[in-house]
Amino acid sequence: MPAYRGRFAPSPTGALHLGSAAAALFCAAAAKQADGTLVLRMEDIDRPRVVPGAAEAILDDLAWLGLRWDESPVYPRLGATLGQAELRPQTPNGPFAPYVQSERLALYEAAIDDLAARGLVYYCDCSRAEIARVASAPHAGEEGPRYPGTCRRFGMQKRDFRRPPAVRLAVPDDDRAIVTTNDRVLGPCTEHVGAVTGDFVLRRGDGVFAYQLAVVVDDLHMQITDVVRGGDLASSSARQILLSKLLRGAPPTFAHVPLLVADDGSRLAKRDKLMALRDHRDAGRDPRALVRAIARAYGHDLGDAEAPLEALAASLDWSRLPREAVRVSAIVAHV
Repeated sequence: MPAYRGRFAPSPTGALHLGSAAAALFCAAAAKQADGTLVLRMEDIDRPRVVPGAAEAILDDLAWLGLRWDESPVYPRLGATLGQAELRPQTPNGPFAPYVQSERLALYEAAIDDLAARGLVYYCDCSRAEIARVASAPHAGEEGPRYPGTCRRFGMQKRDFRRPPAVRLAVPDDDRAIVTTNDRVLGPCTEHVGAVTGDFVLRRGDGVFAYQLAVVVDDLHMQITDVVRGGDLASSSARQILLSKLLRGAPPTFAHVPLLVADDGSRLAKRDKLMALRDHRDAGRDPRALVRAIARAYGHDLGDAEAPLEALAASLDWSRLPREAVRVSAIVAHV
C-alpha cells in the first residue's frame, strides 16, 4: 500500500469557520494516526471569489488551533505569537509544489488536452436556462439540472458559438459511469454519474477551471491517498472517482465529516455569531478546549487531554462519527 498522504484544501473566500475547522482536525488526526504526510493546498481557482488576506488568515487560524503541515504554500506571517501557538514559516519546497491552485493552471489544461485526445470532452455553449428547459429533472443536483448532452455530438470542433463555450466531460455510456464510493463515515454508495449529473463541466465559459477537474488533477499529482472533508462535498465523490480513473489515476479514499448546522437544522452562514474560528480567538478561548469540544461533538470525548490533537489521533474511529449533521451548540456549549 502507498504511504498515507492526506490533505486539507480550504478556499480563501472568507474566514475559516467551525465546520471547516472540524474537517481540518479530523484530517490532521487521520494523518497522524497513520504516521502519514499532511498537505495543505489552497484552492483559490475561482479568483473573483477570493478575499485578499484570507489565505494568510486561514493558515494563521489553523496554526492557532495547533495544526502543522508537512507540505504547504508560504504566506507572510500575520503575527509572532498567537495564543499558545506560533505561526511557523511553512516550507515551500515540498515535492509537489506549488500548493496554490492558481499557480497550477498548466496542469489542468494538460488534463483537458489528454481527455480531448481520447474524445472524452467537448465544447458546450448551452446556457443554464436552456438546460433547465429540456432537463427531465430541472432541480436535480447542486450544480443545477442534469445536462442532457445537447452539444456532445460536436466534440471539440470550433463552430459559431453563441457564447464563450464551456468544456464538458463526455461521461462514458458504459459501466465506467457506475461508481461506488466506499466512504469511511457514510458507508458505500453507488451512483450512475451519467444518470445523476450527466456530462459535467471541466472548464467554464469564462475560462475558469471547474472545481471537479482541479481537485482531481491536484489529488492525483500530489499522490493523495485519503481525503477527509466536509459532508457538503460528498455528492462530488462519484464524479471525482470517475474522472480520476479516466485520467489513468487511482482515486483516494474518502471520509466525509458531517456538516455543522444551526440548532433548528438550518444551514449556518459564516457571519453567524461564533461560527468563525477568529471569533473564538478574539474571545480569548483556549484552542485546546475548542479542539476537545469539536471532537466531543463528533463522537470522540477526549476528556481533559492537554494534547487533544494527539489524543484524537490515538482514539480516532470513523464509526463513531455521526452520519447526520451536528448542531453547533454541541460545540460552543462546551468550549
